[in-house]
Amino acid sequence: MKTKAVRLYGANDLRLEEFELPEIKDDEILIKIISDSICMSTYKLLIQGNKHKRAPQDIDKNPIIIGHEFAGNIVKVGKKWQHEFKPGEKFAQQPALNYKGSLASPGYSYRFYGGSATYAVVPNEVMELGCLFHYDGGGYFDASLGEPMSCIVGGYHTMYHTNKTNYNHMMGIKANGNVLILGGAGPMGLGAIEYPLILKDKPKRVVVVDIDDQRLNKAKHLISPEYAKTQGVKLIYVNTKITKDPYVTLMNLTNGEGYHDVFVYAPIKEICELGDKLLAFDGCFNFFAGPSDKEFKSNINLYNCHYISTHILGSTGGNVEDLKESLRLAAQKQIRPALMVSHICGINAIADAVTNLPKFKDGKILSYTQFDLPLTSLNDFEKLGETNPLFKKLNSACQKHHGLWNVEAEQILLKHFHAI
Repeated sequence: MKTKAVRLYGANDLRLEEFELPEIKDDEILIKIISDSICMSTYKLLIQGNKHKRAPQDIDKNPIIIGHEFAGNIVKVGKKWQHEFKPGEKFAQQPALNYKGSLASPGYSYRFYGGSATYAVVPNEVMELGCLFHYDGGGYFDASLGEPMSCIVGGYHTMYHTNKTNYNHMMGIKANGNVLILGGAGPMGLGAIEYPLILKDKPKRVVVVDIDDQRLNKAKHLISPEYAKTQGVKLIYVNTKITKDPYVTLMNLTNGEGYHDVFVYAPIKEICELGDKLLAFDGCFNFFAGPSDKEFKSNINLYNCHYISTHILGSTGGNVEDLKESLRLAAQKQIRPALMVSHICGINAIADAVTNLPKFKDGKILSYTQFDLPLTSLNDFEKLGETNPLFKKLNSACQKHHGLWNVEAEQILLKHFHAI
């Protein structure tokens, strides 16, 4: 079977190509990909090429398919897995495999398995690890966004606090504590703001910091302090660019207590140092934002680490349980992964979108790989709808959902292109 896919041949060398997939083996599964959201990690892969830790050294001769946040339909199942999966059913997947210590992952490492494609072959190890899921949600996009949402969920689960009585770590953020999200008004930050509002052991305060009023106003509109109050959480948005002293401003918001859980969502030295400085006693610092610079460093206060028990960690990706939780919460409408989406496109626009990804600061790009469609902002739907019936319908569907991408809009799009 032929597939069309965006493949990486080396640093800054992406190509949209059509080629033949091998016939699946008895322990493999053939899939049809419908949606694939584009991640900043793919941009980092693009600029590093085979220097990336997950990339094979021979991608110049055996290119890999990019894209790891994807969902779609199962087409054909090898004998080994026919008791578990059936042709025609929807799937979701967890790309963080960690198979026998290998860093191999879809979207980084496989010639025939990645999300920026029309069809792909799922290798045996994915099913062995339980990383291919049955998915019965309404929208493919929710399954695609389940992966980045699982990274956020995983970040919260990674946090810990110590118990001096018995030294058992208490996992998760501190109940009734203060959460600080630095660089938090971007697409991933939006998910990080909404998630703690539905936790059983909620924080009492969530402070979101950014330096872009447009992004902060969007976040405040989508996740309002008034809504957070109904959930028992005080939500505060702060633009530190216009504050005289960000440390004093942010510390005063906690009445001098400091922050028990600090997340850094932008790999900027000064932000990291500010977050470390604001930690409360037994405070946990999570460096969530992955830098492109392998030598990225920041100063931390080891005096505080010793005397007030602060601790620092990093988290990347989520595990299988994090993804299951993300999909469950989205299906229950407790979280809205669509908060992240600002643009849609077809397979023809993926390579350019990845190449220019740092320019898209307002949200994630959601690609649909079964057809061509220019990269289009959801904010442009209304104007485009004046002359294009498709975008008129899409705009109407999004307006019913506070301007967010949604199942109705996705179905309109897929029906228009006869994608299913």
